[in-house]
Amino acid sequence: MKIIKRNKTEVEFDFNKIIAAVTKANDVVEDGEKMTAMQIRRIADSVQKSCEKMGRALSVEEIQDLVEKQIMAHGAYEVAKRYITYRYTRSLIRKSNTTDDSILTLIECNNEEVKQENSNKDPSVNSVQRDYMAGEVSRDIAERILLPAEIVEAHKQGIIHFHDTDYYAQHMHNCDLVNLEDMLQNGTVISGTMIERPHSFSTACNIATQIIAQVASNQYGGQSISLTHLAPFVQVSRDKITAMVNKEIELLDVRPSDEKIAEIVEGRLKEEIERGVQTIQYQVVTLMTTNGQAPFVTVFMYLNEAKDPALKRDLALIIEEVLKQRYKGVKNEMGVYVTPAFPKLVYVLEEDNITEDAPYWYLTRLAAKCTAKRMVPDYISEKIMLQLKKDKNGNGNCYTCMGCRSFLTPYLDENGQPKYYGRFNQGVVTINLVDVACTACRDGKDEESFWKVLDERLELCHKALQCRHERLEGTLSDAAPILWQYGALARLEKGEPITKLLHGGYSTISLGYAGLWECVYAVTGKKLTEPEGEEFGLRVMQALNDACAKWKAAECIDYSLYGTPLESTTYKFAKCLQRRFGVIEGVTDKSYITNSYHIHVTEDINAFDKLALESKFQALSPGGAISYVEVPDMQNNLEGVIEVMKFIYDNIMYAELNTKSDYCQQCGFDGEIQIEEADGKLIWKCPKCGNTDQNTMNVARRTCGYIGTQYWNQGRTQEIKERVLHL
Repeated sequence: MKIIKRNKTEVEFDFNKIIAAVTKANDVVEDGEKMTAMQIRRIADSVQKSCEKMGRALSVEEIQDLVEKQIMAHGAYEVAKRYITYRYTRSLIRKSNTTDDSILTLIECNNEEVKQENSNKDPSVNSVQRDYMAGEVSRDIAERILLPAEIVEAHKQGIIHFHDTDYYAQHMHNCDLVNLEDMLQNGTVISGTMIERPHSFSTACNIATQIIAQVASNQYGGQSISLTHLAPFVQVSRDKITAMVNKEIELLDVRPSDEKIAEIVEGRLKEEIERGVQTIQYQVVTLMTTNGQAPFVTVFMYLNEAKDPALKRDLALIIEEVLKQRYKGVKNEMGVYVTPAFPKLVYVLEEDNITEDAPYWYLTRLAAKCTAKRMVPDYISEKIMLQLKKDKNGNGNCYTCMGCRSFLTPYLDENGQPKYYGRFNQGVVTINLVDVACTACRDGKDEESFWKVLDERLELCHKALQCRHERLEGTLSDAAPILWQYGALARLEKGEPITKLLHGGYSTISLGYAGLWECVYAVTGKKLTEPEGEEFGLRVMQALNDACAKWKAAECIDYSLYGTPLESTTYKFAKCLQRRFGVIEGVTDKSYITNSYHIHVTEDINAFDKLALESKFQALSPGGAISYVEVPDMQNNLEGVIEVMKFIYDNIMYAELNTKSDYCQQCGFDGEIQIEEADGKLIWKCPKCGNTDQNTMNVARRTCGYIGTQYWNQGRTQEIKERVLHL
């Protein structure tokens, strides 16, 4: 059994250390107050059994809490007082320097929490360590100086989650919808160098990847680009290639037919598209930003975004090549094709591609084939999105998320035209709905008390979100020229504040939420899949939306409800809940809590029922949400994949299929790497050769919208292990 020390390193549980600590406290009390050696041993036994029941590695603080409770349970109050006093004294000493130990464990690569905090960051790499070290200092400044004490304490207690505290000290924001069209068509500046309008498709792709890297280094969230913005450069290359072919024909003094010339041109154009798309795929995978990771980038594929039929045909050529190359994968260090984490692909299902007789049906079949093998693309239903995303003119709009799931709200520019590219999200604060429910129901199920506690917690979140907004107020465009001056988000003057972009709906700020499933069960005793549970869950979602609407009306800031993609925080929230409320069956008895409104991973439900139910909740999560279905290997069942895709088109705005895509480097196994328990810890194990060395495996799982490839903490690993198939 493992425990996590204060500096976040992981060590073996030592029974004798508990005995030694209690004995020290026992030795300094009066004889009449002393405990016997047998009583002290029983305390250690009870603590050990409690730890084993948790099924996860506990922190030192959690173990000490258990020790305190056991001492008091034995009636040894003087011993307990001495033990508590010792803990308090040691905590004061530790507070004199809050970051040194954490930074040292980062450098030595033995900080277990950080190792698996982000499933796309390798903490053994110098650039990642440097980012984490800077993050530790930034977090310390934020918590000690910049943030109100009540916000910091609520964050530490798992009552709320103030996202990305390690970036808060700087004037940085969350997600972007990059205006690639403006930057390519009108030029941009990268690192002080003027970049003019590209003269070929391949050059446009190369510039796009440089923009992606620059944007990622100036914010901390996801970003999205649209292939539609690259499509005009296909014709630029076509014209250029045509001129070259005609010149070659003139030099050779031959007279081929127009059809033959067109065939030659299109053949060479196809090769250039292939090279351009390869540039995007391989550069995005191999780029390392100042954050020590590949850019969290999403590529949007929407045929109806093209302005005319010719552009649509060229866009289809790009989409086809993107899907083909992603299906193929990228080579790992062994030279074997594996599933890359990035870029994330989003494919829009629309009238032109959703039926067998549609002109672009061939792309949808290719997308299904790619999803079955590589887990992407994910799918947006144009039909449902047009119903949900209505602007002030009453018109529906279809557009991409920023990154994995964060959606902008509809917005009209000064000319009354829809605008999405060039907009962004200011940041996120997440409410732990499970904690709200458990706090309200300490003495039994009490819906009235729940609404009262929810209001209090929402006001706490509101204050935290105001802190995020105020941190960005007055930021000068010089802080990130690529974003604010050179077109990614705006074309402001040097020295001009970004303040006007923070108000009036141009950007959003997100109230995140997590654990709706457990919240509903704690208050009603019913599951979200039962009528009573569904009804209560929808009322909770509406209350969250009402709060956002109230804040927005009062402040002219676009607060929006966001289904939080918990990754490492799912484990943190679970540990905090168990520490505060103990183990409550169906509520706090896991090492994770459920993402956003999702149906619990262990619930036996088929794919279509799951998507149909979750669509009701997704509609009430305008700031961002995505649903998924867990499926087996579907490479020999493309018709099944297509049936799910068609159901998505008719029923839900945004969804994905979670397949498995793993590889064992030791034996060449290409299938699903299993999760097993060993020595009280969940590990990954090859079912063929028994390999448990994570460094010699390629494992890809979707845990929060993006695909992760660097493994996960114990809470998230348990969640992955317990997922049931929906198809």
